[in-house]
Amino acid sequence: MVTWKKFREEFSGKYFPADVRNKKEFEFLELKQGSMTVAEYAAKVDELSGFCLYINAVEAEVSKCLKFENELCPEIKQFIDYQQIHQFSLFVTTCRTYEEDYKVRASHNKAVSEKKGY
Repeated sequence: MVTWKKFREEFSGKYFPADVRNKKEFEFLELKQGSMTVAEYAAKVDELSGFCLYINAVEAEVSKCLKFENELCPEIKQFIDYQQIHQFSLFVTTCRTYEEDYKVRASHNKAVSEKKGY
């Protein structure tokens, strides 16, 4: 009988050789939000964190949140930094909501400025 652990090891070894896993782990460690939306950045963090066993474990949820937060764009990071959220899905939802509100406010402020001739 094949255990789940053995299956995962065999599957990873065959389809994700050590050099590929190492490159993906490095990509994860270097990942920044940059011009990605929060949703795109969160998807990339989820995808690449699978190659980092120490960050993908259930008990590493706080570490995953910290990694995500540290590389957010400054506008969102400044807001979210005080929230102390340690559940990744809730953290991402909060960031996405703030990002959407921020874009609406920025668009409104730009329209007001243009209307006033600034």
